[in-house]
Amino acid sequence: MHKTPRLPFPTLARCASAFAAAGLLISASACAQSAESHDGPRFEISFPASAHSGPVTGRVYVAISRLTDTSGTPIQRTGETGDPLFGKNVENLSPGQHAIIDASAFGHPIQSLKDLPAGKYRVEPFVNVYTKFARADGHTVWLHMDQWEGQNWKRSPGNMYGDPVVISFDPNSTKPISLVADKVIPPIAMPADNENVKHIKFQSAILSKWWGHPIYLGATVLLPRDYDKHPDVKYPVVYDEGHFSLAAPAGFGRTTGAGADFTRYWLADGTPRVILVTLQHPSPYYDDSYGVNSENNGPYGDAIQKELLPEVETKFRVNRESWARLLTGGSTGGWISLAHQVMYPDTYGGTWSLCPDGVDFRYHQIVNIYDDANAYWVNGGSWMKLERPDSRKPDGNITAMMKDENWYELAVGDDSRSGGQWDIWQATYGPVGADGYPAPIWNKKTGVIDKKVAAYWKQNYDLRNILETNWPTLGPKLANKINVYVGDADTYYLNMGVRMLNGFLSKATNPTPTGEIVLQPMAPHCWGPSMAELIPKMTTHMDKYAPAGADLKTWRY
Repeated sequence: MHKTPRLPFPTLARCASAFAAAGLLISASACAQSAESHDGPRFEISFPASAHSGPVTGRVYVAISRLTDTSGTPIQRTGETGDPLFGKNVENLSPGQHAIIDASAFGHPIQSLKDLPAGKYRVEPFVNVYTKFARADGHTVWLHMDQWEGQNWKRSPGNMYGDPVVISFDPNSTKPISLVADKVIPPIAMPADNENVKHIKFQSAILSKWWGHPIYLGATVLLPRDYDKHPDVKYPVVYDEGHFSLAAPAGFGRTTGAGADFTRYWLADGTPRVILVTLQHPSPYYDDSYGVNSENNGPYGDAIQKELLPEVETKFRVNRESWARLLTGGSTGGWISLAHQVMYPDTYGGTWSLCPDGVDFRYHQIVNIYDDANAYWVNGGSWMKLERPDSRKPDGNITAMMKDENWYELAVGDDSRSGGQWDIWQATYGPVGADGYPAPIWNKKTGVIDKKVAAYWKQNYDLRNILETNWPTLGPKLANKINVYVGDADTYYLNMGVRMLNGFLSKATNPTPTGEIVLQPMAPHCWGPSMAELIPKMTTHMDKYAPAGADLKTWRY
């Protein structure tokens, strides 16, 4: 769920409007040398060879903050309810050349520079570098390549930015404001291994072949207490799915808060000894691939099952029988942990999914993609058009609107290239478009829903629909393996999808499901049992459902 996140620049107004209207890349070489004047305000953004020696294809931004808003740089302050951000695509932009952001550039929360009031502001330039992917499906696309930062353009190594500067802005002026992105974000420092925590990273042959570019997978492994003192023991393994992180699973090693509580639990006498693993599989679309095979993301499901899990389970002493391989995760990880159990029912022995992203697309958050006409607005009668909310507090107060998060993503990147939440959903769940980018579930500007794309989502990734349609074959494999927990005032309305899932499971027969679905009154995102509460539940489950003769003793010490 939410992380708390079309190409080149025009120097000719004519080039900008013509290519933007066509949705095409604008060639820097074709437009950069024109002396034609602009009718309104504009920023000229460049980078020096000292920051990037060759040409850049990607996206260039300017972020704008009031002088009184100093908690963070302008770029850091952008978001669905944040400070103004404007972006333009660039193609083969050379060092020293100017990318122009003018009134034609789409922005959020102000959609055009001409609507920015006159005054003094702090402004910051930024350059997001894209990579060319010549995919095995025959499409060539340009996307931001994760640098093991977790697909976050604001902190991705190799991207460029400039120090914020104070400017006087006049929406009626035609004089350009020049900004230089002369600083480069440094590489990510990998955390060191220790006695308890180990890290794995390797190039995936499956994904690299499909993407036409090296793609990496990884894992962070938390070993049980006294692992080295019991060399003959093979342990059950718990895969804790979720957003990209190199930190120790469940906050192990922290000295305060929930992490400190879990550390004490993990090292205490009487704690069941299992191996706890988080997985790293960022895609060029998001910090997490959602772990399934996808027309746009490629065969991440195959790569995780055939490469990443075996890598973990051969490096460490894992009991590789399905009853001893369990799943959990929250939010994005809640969806993945449930999807992996549903799509690979014989691989895993049970899932404990917390606050999962939409498990029934009649409630994609609160959009019914099958019946609703528009994602952003609801028909309130002949005189009214009502905005649809995106997030709320448990008391019902709204914190963001659906259109604003989507419009912010569009300012960050077109063609699902924002690295944001709504874009990864359509990259994961949707078909590939004719241009090689994801076919959008709705028009990003208007919110109008594409019913053909919605039908594809339903057939392939609506987990409730998959379970209900295939229960005669899936039921015998899954009836005792599905457990879901969610706050009934979930911040992103995810409780409603779980209610739809529960509506099916509570009536399913032959066999009757025996797992638990819990909706906690007034609880927000991401409510659910802690890891210290889940491990005993998992242990009890293994005791009950492990086959006769299974080792249920040696890992309890």
